[in-house]
Amino acid sequence: MNDEERTRMFNESAIRLSELYKGKINTVSKVPVRDLRDFSIWYTPGVAAVSLKIAANPEQSFNMTGRWNSVAILTDGTRVLGLGNVGPEAAMPVMEGKALIFNYLGGVNAIPIPMRVKTQDEFIAVAKALEPSFGGYNMEDIESPKCFFILEKLQKTLNIPVWHDDQLGTASIILAGLINSLRVTGRKIADSTVLLMGSGAANIAAAHLLFAAGFKPGNIIMADSKGVLEPERQDMDSLMINNPWKYQLAMTTNEGRIKGNIENAFKGVDVVISASKPGPDTIRKEWITSMNSDPIVFALANPVPEIWPHEAIEAGAKIVATGRGDFPNQINNSLIFPGVFRGVLDAGARGVNFQIMVEAAYEIANFVDQPSTERIVPTMDEWELYPRVAAAVAYKTVEMNLARKSDSKQGFLKTATEIIESNRKVYSKMMESGLIRNYFGDDKSGR
Repeated sequence: MNDEERTRMFNESAIRLSELYKGKINTVSKVPVRDLRDFSIWYTPGVAAVSLKIAANPEQSFNMTGRWNSVAILTDGTRVLGLGNVGPEAAMPVMEGKALIFNYLGGVNAIPIPMRVKTQDEFIAVAKALEPSFGGYNMEDIESPKCFFILEKLQKTLNIPVWHDDQLGTASIILAGLINSLRVTGRKIADSTVLLMGSGAANIAAAHLLFAAGFKPGNIIMADSKGVLEPERQDMDSLMINNPWKYQLAMTTNEGRIKGNIENAFKGVDVVISASKPGPDTIRKEWITSMNSDPIVFALANPVPEIWPHEAIEAGAKIVATGRGDFPNQINNSLIFPGVFRGVLDAGARGVNFQIMVEAAYEIANFVDQPSTERIVPTMDEWELYPRVAAAVAYKTVEMNLARKSDSKQGFLKTATEIIESNRKVYSKMMESGLIRNYFGDDKSGR
């Protein structure tokens, strides 16, 4: 089965199974109900005493309700996967999938909330209004540059962690994969040259995270559909007004002042990280051939990478990563966000920042004992990863004075492990008992 046929098989199975299951998540009570009298505790009259205690100190909502373990997945559906602006209803299947992964891998209760909003101000207003219900926000699939305005505003004004996964999640797992890729190829962070192909949410955040990790801004080159970003490009005045984040990077990166078309930027670089339009011909083999020896190629577009991995290897790539799990080296946000949110929730964090993200990236990279050309990051089924990431993140929030709760790194590891393992045991019992019905039959494509 070739790459195109396998992609088509996954698509067909997803449609068939979505029609059967009619959604990926459910709400199940966690408290016992032995008889009718228990409702007098969980609801009226007993619940009034809980409400009064929280009214006296709203911070008690993190101790006496499910807020401590609840995350909202917020989107307006304007940039869904590689599909573009498909609207909030069409975004729901992706958000439900995200909620499933949050819960299964991180033990986090995540609620999908696609919103019918037109402006960034409307989005921000809804997010502010919902803050009392959640311990954190995961934003998803919001068009650029709107997503930058929203993230910056909410991080400044809310008292819970706000994370845009297309920016921060993608950047973090890119850094984790890059750390091990450099180890495999014998390169150092301070000396490596990196081309960020595509200058949207993912790579703009990746640039800033690379800076935080020690990469030199001058060694970073950024490019978009119009070519290489550099101070003398004709659209700089427009970018300064409409996309100041992109403008700033155009002014501070690309020390060699490379100009022109995208292929010019490939020449002599060590790494290309592409978060661009789906391929398979977005990156050409001859461009990879022009890179330095043992080049590293991350082709991260979904559902089809910018170049098929076998073609990149034929062109000389030493390490190739994609966003897909049916190829080696899946650079997937699912390796990062369940552990990060488990960590910030366990610490009762008030925010999240680049230093915390670097910590999480190194924890993921170091999880791989012996990185190789086909193993630069763990896989999603290495369950021990997620409590480790959670503990690293939680402890870092304590060090940065962002935590409501304090514990040792080992203490946070114990907490995260217990929550995640308990959650997965419940899921397994439901599978075994048939409460979660198996409609797969002999179809293995969705596993």
